[in-house]
Amino acid sequence: MTDANKIVKELRQTFSTGCTLPVEWRLHQLSKIMKMLTECQQEIEDALVKDLHRPKNEAMFFEVIFARKEALDAIISLKEWMEPEKVDRGLLNIMDDCFIKPEPLGVVLIMGAWNYPFQLCILPLIGAIAAGNCAVVKPSELAPHSAEVITRILRNYLDSDCIKVYNGGISETQELLQERFDHIFYTGSSRVGKIIMKSAAEHLTPVTLELGGKCPAYIDDDCNLQNVANRILWGKTVNCGQICIAPDYVMCSKELQGPFVEKLIEAFEMFYSDSIHETKDYGRIIHKKHFQHLKELLENRKPAFGGEFCEESLLITPTILTDITPDDPLMQEEIFGPILPIMTVENEDEAIQYIKHGEKPLSLYVFSNNKETVNKFLSQTTSGGVCINDVIVHGGLATLPFGGVGQSGMGSYHGKFTFETFSHKKAVMWKSMGMENVNSLRYPPYSDEKCQLFTWFVLMRPGLAKKFLMALLVLLVALILSFIFMKVYGPSYGSLLHHWNIADNDFSRNKF
Repeated sequence: MTDANKIVKELRQTFSTGCTLPVEWRLHQLSKIMKMLTECQQEIEDALVKDLHRPKNEAMFFEVIFARKEALDAIISLKEWMEPEKVDRGLLNIMDDCFIKPEPLGVVLIMGAWNYPFQLCILPLIGAIAAGNCAVVKPSELAPHSAEVITRILRNYLDSDCIKVYNGGISETQELLQERFDHIFYTGSSRVGKIIMKSAAEHLTPVTLELGGKCPAYIDDDCNLQNVANRILWGKTVNCGQICIAPDYVMCSKELQGPFVEKLIEAFEMFYSDSIHETKDYGRIIHKKHFQHLKELLENRKPAFGGEFCEESLLITPTILTDITPDDPLMQEEIFGPILPIMTVENEDEAIQYIKHGEKPLSLYVFSNNKETVNKFLSQTTSGGVCINDVIVHGGLATLPFGGVGQSGMGSYHGKFTFETFSHKKAVMWKSMGMENVNSLRYPPYSDEKCQLFTWFVLMRPGLAKKFLMALLVLLVALILSFIFMKVYGPSYGSLLHHWNIADNDFSRNKF
């Protein structure tokens, strides 16, 4: 028995006891996550400095506060999320109790990524726990200091019978993927995503794949260029550009390219008034292999700005490249670094056509004050998400689903969407033992009359069925009231109606 097999077997035995089902257990674990993130914040920040030279503010916001907000939202909303969801009923089921009951999937696997090692493990885990699952968390081995802290704090704070941490490299991951899970949640590259999906297919395991791709940013001529430059440069330098929703390249008119580069340089000087080599506000590349890959992309080029390297510290300064063409190597795959190519286009239509002919991106950014232009992008392109006049920040709103489409991923999460990702929506119909006259329409012996009546019942739309039932109820009440009046007033009630009728006829004759 392998370590992976042993862990999964133990979790299945634990899940079968039903200990993760009560709302009290879920809320307690979520509260422990809140406590863990608060008490271990310094450890988290220190690990991120060692792995990525992560600025303190970025570490605090993207890894700690964001996760705390997700946990807090789950604590506040969990009872509401767990409530059965009533559904509309047709006339045939108008007397039945019909609802959707969310239930946990079982034992799930969460595979984090190195670029945001804490957030990308803890956010899915919050949803998995909220939904009542047992989970295996696999941190990325490429951020070893973060993986060590994740392992320790999860074991110290959470229920170790229900939440397990599994560490290792490629061979350990392959061993883990041989096991049967009830859901696999993976964040990382498309290449590895395909491997995950193949392994999951062996067990018919559903997957959520949070991948990436080339996220375009289009700039219209009517924008405030300094504001645009500030936002795009920030998005391209957060975590040294190593974020799946960073703007990968820019498209703008030929006339706008020069002024935009000038504004980018102004933004750079504003952000990093100290030396870029000395500042603590700028991160580093994760490891030498990725550093060399990015360096090779810049060989034999003349950047409009930047392009400095320091292999010892894995530093690559923010770099701007102009007049890039569609066939350039920079435009063939996700850059995942602080390199910003600018490609000129005639107008928004050319930009849209270029986007449509490529793979569907995880995010699309449009900078424009023209609603018609924005709506063109919204209606004529497909992407995981769209942010108008800014970058990245849409991923921080938990009421919006975060996820890709096509090559950029499948499935979504954040907030309630994570709870739903790790839940099975069980369909429930609770019928009465009565109403057998209606049920008899489906019993033999069959007849044309039964078929016609049954068809009428089935085809009645849910909304109309409710109105039809209300109309019957009103009619029934009217008949009952009429019966009561006749019983109480007897013949005098009929005489009163006769006098009202005569008076009404006289009024009509006088009027006309």
